[in-house]
Amino acid sequence: MAGVLDSVNQRTRLVGENRLEILLFKLSAHQQLFALNVFKIREVLQMPALTQMPQRHPHVVGVTHLRGQTIPVIDLSAAIGLRPLPVTPQSTVIVTEYNRSVQAFLVGSVERIMNLNWDTVQPPPRGAGRSHYLTAITRLEDQRLVEIIDVEKVLAEIVPFNTRVSADLLDDALLDKARGREVLLVDDSPTGINQLRETLSQLNLTMHVATDGLRALNQLKAWADADEHFSERLLMVITDAEMPEMDGYRLTAEIRKDPRLQDLYVVLHTSLSGNFNKAMVEKVGCDGFLSKFQPDQLVEVVRERLKRLDN
Repeated sequence: MAGVLDSVNQRTRLVGENRLEILLFKLSAHQQLFALNVFKIREVLQMPALTQMPQRHPHVVGVTHLRGQTIPVIDLSAAIGLRPLPVTPQSTVIVTEYNRSVQAFLVGSVERIMNLNWDTVQPPPRGAGRSHYLTAITRLEDQRLVEIIDVEKVLAEIVPFNTRVSADLLDDALLDKARGREVLLVDDSPTGINQLRETLSQLNLTMHVATDGLRALNQLKAWADADEHFSERLLMVITDAEMPEMDGYRLTAEIRKDPRLQDLYVVLHTSLSGNFNKAMVEKVGCDGFLSKFQPDQLVEVVRERLKRLDN
């Protein structure tokens, strides 16, 4: 099982190439395959010793002590509306890092890592059922469907994210200059978009939304075609990293290639974290990097942008 993540250290070569690696796994004995981005995964292991916590969320099967940290273990099957998984010493868990927090997900079995292009990844079909817990779908060579789980939604339902900005931060005259300015929000996760909206609405910004990098790029080009001075209204582009069709890294690279767009202020807003991601932000030419679900830090990014414009 340890060998299943041997290729993680090679992931940096994918950035800016609109490619990704996903870890395929099952939640039961059935054939349906699910996936998580390898970038988010720390390790895969058999179930460590669990401690039961009083008044825990029903989808949290316990906590475990791992590598000097106490982390929750979440039944991923139950969390997305399927049958709960049995918990045994032979159970498989995937340890992940999202938004600077570490958690483990109980799964059925791990299959393999798959390397693919983002343009082969599509948004999930609209409708009822577990599609609400998916950010994307793709297919294997044998046409089996792979469902990529929206972990941000899963985590938000267990521990709701804070979107309120500290009052002392809002009490800044510089932020008054944000009123009426426009921002383009790019994210395939409704949870991520809602967090941005709720936080930035406190600054009275006008917000536009695109659900993937390709749509965002087309929107920016359409604005440039219609008004060569549109960039004076657009305060910034805030983009997720992982998205169907075109990821945030590729979006940034394409913005920098277009003379009409190349001076736009682009901030990567992602649940990916760590020095790796900061290095890749510099590689593709982003102006800033911010982990998701940090309202005060998000406002600081806006403040810094306004400060640069004021100088």
